[in-house]
Amino acid sequence: MYSVGVSDHIMIAHSLPRPTFGPAQGLHGATYVVEVNFQRRELDEDNVVIDIGKATGELSTTLEGLRYRNLDEHPDFAGQLTTTEALARYIADRLAGTDLVDGLTSLEVTLRETPNAWASYRVDFEAAG
Repeated sequence: MYSVGVSDHIMIAHSLPRPTFGPAQGLHGATYVVEVNFQRRELDEDNVVIDIGKATGELSTTLEGLRYRNLDEHPDFAGQLTTTEALARYIADRLAGTDLVDGLTSLEVTLRETPNAWASYRVDFEAAG
């Protein structure tokens, strides 16, 4: 299995209004390093997993709607808790809907809150090759 990863980052604001989240219940900011790992069983006709430039561009485009936003006011998250896990899935699902995934076996999005804490979400595809 081959893999290629790209990364970017976002700064957001949100609240997690449940006792489980302690001080994070109130509005606060977060900066996430966003990593995406693309996997393919065999290299494509260009001998790559994915075009790194296209992958980087698509990730940036996907994140643009989240940058410097208060996710409590973002229509895509109405009625939802914007946990790190939920954001990882949101980003992965959007990337999975692009033509980047043609021929891939999976993609995994990891959001790093700190060097010591992160969450990931993986999408598996039925891929040829």
